[in-house]
Amino acid sequence: MNSDQIQGKWKQIKGKAQAKWGDITGDEWDRIEGRREEIVGLVQEKYGHAKAEAEAEVDDWIKHQ
Repeated sequence: MNSDQIQGKWKQIKGKAQAKWGDITGDEWDRIEGRREEIVGLVQEKYGHAKAEAEAEVDDWIKHQ
């Protein structure tokens, strides 16, 4: 799946994202609506990852959806 497909199916796969990154709140997930860059930003913020590390983690997750 690519990032555009993630956005299109966000309501269906949001639970999988919540399971992976549990420190991100439901309201935050609702606000970002599956936008890749915003997911990356939240992963950086909540988990203290560098941008490149957060991007790699999010991209890997997207590929496996």
